[in-house]
Amino acid sequence: MRLSFVSDVHGNVAGLRRAAREAEQLVVLGDLVDYVDYHDPAGGILGRIFGAKRVQPFIELRLAGDFPRLRELNSALWASIPDPLGTLSDVVAALYRDVLAAVGPDALLTLGNVDVAELWTDVAGDQLPYLDGQVVEIAGRRVGFVGGGASRRPGTVFGGPSQVWRPFMRSHEDYRAAVAALGPVDILCSHVPPAIPLLRYDVVPGRLEMCGPGLVEAIDEFGPALSVHGHVHQPIARRLRRGRTECVNVGHFQRFATPFEVELR
Repeated sequence: MRLSFVSDVHGNVAGLRRAAREAEQLVVLGDLVDYVDYHDPAGGILGRIFGAKRVQPFIELRLAGDFPRLRELNSALWASIPDPLGTLSDVVAALYRDVLAAVGPDALLTLGNVDVAELWTDVAGDQLPYLDGQVVEIAGRRVGFVGGGASRRPGTVFGGPSQVWRPFMRSHEDYRAAVAALGPVDILCSHVPPAIPLLRYDVVPGRLEMCGPGLVEAIDEFGPALSVHGHVHQPIARRLRRGRTECVNVGHFQRFATPFEVELR
């Protein structure tokens, strides 16, 4: 059995369709959509709704790390249209329908921190529910999934960049509980990386990105053969070994549409 892992699709449905067609078993690790496409201001959710000219300042503020002004701009954009929630829901649901048609019902899929879990459930229903805190057996191996992102500190909950956009972010404690629910697995699948600096550090913005609380502890306790993730687009290290576990960033699929493949024998 050959597993083909992809993550950070961010709207690259054409590439995803091709990967699904060629895969024996496709595994999708989240971030199906893109709130902002930093390579193309006309892309992403904001670009589709507000256009490139209005989104370009958002990109500039984000790259400059000016988060107070970024939040102000984000709020002003959504306040400028009469039905923000309905507009966003329609755009994201349409993208999710495209993703669902591309991967089909036999894919294994979890969601990333950018995704909107409620909308995926509305679109996919029982046809392709996202996996979170669940284990699937493939070719005699236990494959566990943890979806979404997590707050950086215990006791805090991420409210999202606006009341309109409700990404799949959870508390530190809730994320740990989802990891703990898996127990021992052979392959540990998550969207965000474990708390290992070389895997978390993105060399382009020059910072440590979000990680998954409890993932390192699960790796150390159970020693899965493989831990796979995405989220960090330009990491210092795309793979490294921790004890018995090979930790692998499966790649930024939006820009480089080649799955990471593993043969199970």
